[in-house]
Amino acid sequence: MPRSERSPLLLAGLLATAGIAHFAVPRQFDATVPRSLPGTPRTWTYASGVAELALAAGLAVPRTRKPAALAAAAFFVGVFPANVKMAVDWRHRPARQKAVAFGRLPLQVPLVLWARGVAKDAEGRA
Repeated sequence: MPRSERSPLLLAGLLATAGIAHFAVPRQFDATVPRSLPGTPRTWTYASGVAELALAAGLAVPRTRKPAALAAAAFFVGVFPANVKMAVDWRHRPARQKAVAFGRLPLQVPLVLWARGVAKDAEGRA
């Protein structure tokens, strides 16, 4: 399978894994939900897990791949405030945990670019 055909499936796998994790270990995600959002952190944790699973499903199907990839790019931008909150909250933790929290911040950029690339490739195949 060529790289361009594997890429959307790998992105779908990443999102599906993250989505499942939101239900398997929700407490760790609850802590990253910005306090300014209405409702409970657990509601947002589950909602983002559902969104990730839906995006994964959309990416796995060629017919829905482009809109799902564009939605995934927007999702990665949308969850950035949670990553910022995590970095701020973890700034006094041990070095390894602090590195994980701060390392997630620049990781959003390649995720957004990856999703946009999947959308562009899907457009070329339509």
